[in-house]
Amino acid sequence: MSLRGLQTFSRMIRGRRLFAAGLQCCRCRLSCHVKRHYSLLPDDVKSLRALVNPEVSRIRNIGIMAHIDAGKTTTTERMLYYAGYTRALGDVDDGDTVTDFMAQERERGITIQSAAVTFDWKSHRINLIDTPGHVDFTLEVERALRVLDGAVAVFDASAGVEAQTLTVWRQAEKHHIPCVCFLNKMDKPAANLSFCIESIRQKLKANPVLLQIPVGSGKNFTGVVDLLTSQKLMWKMKSMRDDGRVFEVKALDRSDDPDLLQVVSDARTALIEQVADLDDEFAELLLTDFSENFDAIPSNKLQEAVRRVTLARKGVPVLCGSSLRNKGVQPLLDAITAYLPAPNERHHDVVRWYKDDLCALAFKVLHDKQRGPLVFLRIYSGTLKPQMALHNINRNSTERMSRLLVPFADQHVEIPSMTAGNIALTVGLKQTVTGDTIVSSKASAAAAARRAQNDSEAGKRSRECASVILSGVEVPDPVFFCTIEPPSMSKQADLENVLNCLQREDPSLKVRVDPDSGQTILCGMGELHIEIIHDRIRREHGIETHLGPLQVAYRETILHEASASDTLDRTVGERRHVVTVELAVRPVDVASVGGSCELAFTEELEGQLSAEMKEAVENGVHSSFLQGPLLGYPLQSVSTLMQRVTIEPGTSPAMVSACVSRCMLKALRLAGGQVLEPVMSLEVTVGDDHLSSVLGDLAQRRGTVRDIQSRHDNKVLLATVPLAEMMGYSTVLRTLTSGNATFSLELDTYEAMNPQEQNTLLKRLSGLL
Repeated sequence: MSLRGLQTFSRMIRGRRLFAAGLQCCRCRLSCHVKRHYSLLPDDVKSLRALVNPEVSRIRNIGIMAHIDAGKTTTTERMLYYAGYTRALGDVDDGDTVTDFMAQERERGITIQSAAVTFDWKSHRINLIDTPGHVDFTLEVERALRVLDGAVAVFDASAGVEAQTLTVWRQAEKHHIPCVCFLNKMDKPAANLSFCIESIRQKLKANPVLLQIPVGSGKNFTGVVDLLTSQKLMWKMKSMRDDGRVFEVKALDRSDDPDLLQVVSDARTALIEQVADLDDEFAELLLTDFSENFDAIPSNKLQEAVRRVTLARKGVPVLCGSSLRNKGVQPLLDAITAYLPAPNERHHDVVRWYKDDLCALAFKVLHDKQRGPLVFLRIYSGTLKPQMALHNINRNSTERMSRLLVPFADQHVEIPSMTAGNIALTVGLKQTVTGDTIVSSKASAAAAARRAQNDSEAGKRSRECASVILSGVEVPDPVFFCTIEPPSMSKQADLENVLNCLQREDPSLKVRVDPDSGQTILCGMGELHIEIIHDRIRREHGIETHLGPLQVAYRETILHEASASDTLDRTVGERRHVVTVELAVRPVDVASVGGSCELAFTEELEGQLSAEMKEAVENGVHSSFLQGPLLGYPLQSVSTLMQRVTIEPGTSPAMVSACVSRCMLKALRLAGGQVLEPVMSLEVTVGDDHLSSVLGDLAQRRGTVRDIQSRHDNKVLLATVPLAEMMGYSTVLRTLTSGNATFSLELDTYEAMNPQEQNTLLKRLSGLL
């Protein structure tokens, strides 16, 4: 027999032995010593082409969310490996991860784009999205959470809740998403279970339900005890190359460490009492059947109660592990399927009006050089098939989808159909953008609108069309901007095309043309965001662009109430246009990140204007909101009341808009302008020996210290600092602390600049102009 034949025969024997061992494990009692092998043979990798549409109850659409460097991508890589969809363990430091496939991601070791992967785990389909942790890419988290049913929040076990954790948690709360918490990096010397639990309770205002107790700490972390089953799961690593695929499961007995037994007993009792307080059905079961001995409660009953508590968002299950050391990921996958909801357990009011017709939401767009735009769709009802003609309600357009794919990071597999509850990748939708609602036809949308109108609650709504459109994705406003120029005028058209593609991919990127200079202005969420965009233009499209100096995107508001009137009388050709406008403006709540501008009409005027002229008035007002009277920055926190609009017959809507804009400018100048600057919430983690240097530097940056907390051997400095003072802060902080500090920034509010600072800004910008 040849060498290859011997190897094949040996592999078959090993496979039979493993299969027989697996059967024996299934027959074992809980008290016996079991080795779990949660995957196929190492040489076998599951084919994505084997994917079929599972039952909707078996689907889990989840996201991995966390602060920077908490271990999201590493956890995702372990999930793919143990599920049998990758052949080797990917590592962020080595730059060979599946979900971080962009060149910039692999070079920097961070996640920039959210990546979707689909895999199976124990007869369940998991559609997973790995999201970024950096605040510059917060839109990626927002649009992922908009279409997901559950989330896994990953924490650094030595740091607990960090700055960006708060942000992503608030985003999950906004979309009412049930969560599971995973305390990662339990192998770190400073890992602290009780500290993490308390920080979840205090900072996130959540109710942590502890399901596991770690065995060992720091480098001696070897496994966990499952409090539901009172079983010990141990990963006995024989070498650094051990992949953690095999682990031992055995019931606790008297031979175990007495201290561990006592801790587990206390924790399980606390778990049972906590779940009983949160779930009435479980409490009734305890009192009727197990009142004399709570420890006799079956683990499956306790698990069902934890699931109900999680789905009701009354509590969040907490698990432990170390993804980098390959410990605790398989139980996390079990928890995802056990506690997070299936798509049919999440209720969407709009979807029920479509019944079995197709209804989907576009939540992400990518551009492929060969296939063109690729649109990610979350299917809420109906079935999606290739070559279908799809109607976009937001654009009022119909497009034909050519191909249907299953997303697997940067690799995609074509399939013949996809049903409700899944996440699909489509080819051929050239007009669809993030936030659009996709249905099978106009007739389908009209039928859904009729059902919505007949509904007792929906019948009260004045706009029928809005009731059948899925709520889109909220896009944050940019805080930085700079000019961008091509290397030569011959490349201008190519650059404009590239920027259009990038804007479609990333709605948080805004591009506009300065009306005075004619320069192209690039607006983004931060220094890193604009830097990445610049790098992508160079690498992916081969255009060497030049960026101007980075500037802060200030806002403007007004100081007082003011009224103005204006009349436009103009003859164009043989047609005369006459319109008279009276309006009033007043300031509203200034100290708000989302302090939007408002427009209202008097009751008398509301009934007088036709729909066309009302839209023309709105366009005129909204165009004025984009350019303030002082420096041309967008307005914030201004309320406008339209008091009178007199329009002569034959006047065009464009002339009405022009007159309204001119009248708005008058009123805004009379009201007095005020510049608002973005103020950031800053969190710096630094050692005691460098704290004074960091405080001194913040004082020079007009920073205000809110609190200084202790975290193990470090200090956590919480402060608010104007964004304009934070240019290049990462380099300065690295120099001050010899690289031994980390920081995170998040937009906190917009605050009015004092007169001296505003005059300095006006002079500086006048000099630049």
